[in-house]
Amino acid sequence: MGGVEDEEPPSKRVKVSSGESRGLSNGKSLADPTSCSLSVSMARPLASQGDEQIFGSQRIKKVELVRIIAEALYSLGYNKTAANLEEESGIHLHSTAVNLFMQQILDGNWDQSVATLHKIGLVDESIVKSASFMILEQKFFELLDGEKVMDALKTLRNDLAPLCINMGRVRDLCSCIVSPSQRVLVGQNVVRIKSRPKLLEELQKLLPPTVIIPERRLVHLVEQALDLQQDACLFHNSLVGDMSLLSDHQCGKDYIPSQTLQVLQEHTDEVWFLQFSHNGKYLASSSKDRSAIIWKVNVEGRVVLKHRLSGHQKPVSCVSWSPDDQQLLTCGVEESVRRWDVSSGECLCVYEKNGLGLVSCGWSPNGKWIFSGITDKSISMWDLEGKEMESWKGQQTVRISDLGVMSDGKQIITICRNNVIQLFDREARAEKVIEEDQVITSFSLSRDNKFLLISLLNQEIHLWNIEGHIRRVAKYKGHKRTRFVVRACFGGHEQALVAGGSEDSQVYIWHRSSGKLIQTLAGHSGAVNCVSWNPSNPHMLASASDDRTIRVWGLNQVNMKQKGTHTNGFHYCNGGTIKMEEDKGMES
Repeated sequence: MGGVEDEEPPSKRVKVSSGESRGLSNGKSLADPTSCSLSVSMARPLASQGDEQIFGSQRIKKVELVRIIAEALYSLGYNKTAANLEEESGIHLHSTAVNLFMQQILDGNWDQSVATLHKIGLVDESIVKSASFMILEQKFFELLDGEKVMDALKTLRNDLAPLCINMGRVRDLCSCIVSPSQRVLVGQNVVRIKSRPKLLEELQKLLPPTVIIPERRLVHLVEQALDLQQDACLFHNSLVGDMSLLSDHQCGKDYIPSQTLQVLQEHTDEVWFLQFSHNGKYLASSSKDRSAIIWKVNVEGRVVLKHRLSGHQKPVSCVSWSPDDQQLLTCGVEESVRRWDVSSGECLCVYEKNGLGLVSCGWSPNGKWIFSGITDKSISMWDLEGKEMESWKGQQTVRISDLGVMSDGKQIITICRNNVIQLFDREARAEKVIEEDQVITSFSLSRDNKFLLISLLNQEIHLWNIEGHIRRVAKYKGHKRTRFVVRACFGGHEQALVAGGSEDSQVYIWHRSSGKLIQTLAGHSGAVNCVSWNPSNPHMLASASDDRTIRVWGLNQVNMKQKGTHTNGFHYCNGGTIKMEEDKGMES
């Protein structure tokens, strides 16, 4: 949305950042304050609280609201309108001293700006010192850039050093004078030559918002409101369409997968596990029939067989995609782990241990190492060629286990005891634990590595926040589990949904934040052991079942067509994003 610049001189209205126009409030009268429009004279009076006027159920302060509206108007380029608002309301965006300070920064009047800084009502002396340091450092670099070395040295000795803060930085600045070649190294990330607006932006972030209104504050508040509405929407699962400011946001069930699009029947026994690749172009499944299959999601969104992987002597319990999706690991039940080339279907390496079986597998984030749980309850790390690089003994994993590796490659997540999950830091040799009251059957790590879904014996799924202080944040119920390992996963747009299998042959979908059950998908004729959501398409979900099939779920196209949903020319179509011709008959 563009703005129209006014014709006032730069000394009164100036730009402080590239790409955005923002004015400095000068506090001067632009209109006769005795004049009043009909809308103002008829406005509902505001409640008073002491000397402040407030309104709304949240008791919003009029002064603050007017100031952030004025800042928004200046940012949009409506300088005259913003100035009129200040004049008519008698509330100025910034005080005269703050306006002077901002102009001095932009003009490079460093000493005067430091003097003015002490007059704008800052109580916290540490903020004054930090702001002064930023200003004087800018002065120092500009003097050096102008080859005024002695003046720069004087600034360093007489102005920066006496502040007695950031002394390490002061020494770095000193080295810039002693060794000019060091100047680039020291200042490469902080030199602000010819970027005074950038300095002003950083000062605005440092100074209290009561003194200088943060840039785009109104936009930030609106974005927060939209995010909260989106989070509260049980069925939000699409990038399609923009959220409007003119009405509250609410989606229907139409964007939740609800219809079987394909039934894949290539396995000859129970299908135990499946997982989409990181790029969403492939699906891998493993089965009690001792095979794994790599499926390809083609451009039409159809899932077709690419390779059948044979070689395991026992049922294949799980698979794991390499970070670049070019290779796949498969793990036989207490047997070996095999590494496959996705393009050719060739087995590249077999990982095994004499007299022991492997029970789980996972990749390091750089794709150079492989981790596996062992039947002696240890964890091993291998290089790609099959050489065991390291082993962590002790109660590290149970026989039937999942294995997760954090994105930093340092922490390994396993079920170390029946009701305990361990987050093991392999470098620090330290561990954190999550202890449940019930037996843990499986877990799933979120894409951002901040959350863990834990499936329990008592037919519950718990969501844990594992970032910083570990805590449980949500619980999901409704599915059935009495005998088998039934897995759950994150999915949907921004992983805002949770899906899980069930022994009653259905797939269950919950809203992640609220824990509410929002959809059940019927179609399988046996227990649903595992589900996987396509990470690049929130409308594609796959489920694996004891009925020997994989079902691919998508949107109910009949409902979508009946509603005539307008999608701005783009629509997720069962695995691919397809450009559609604009239908002039569609309703918006």
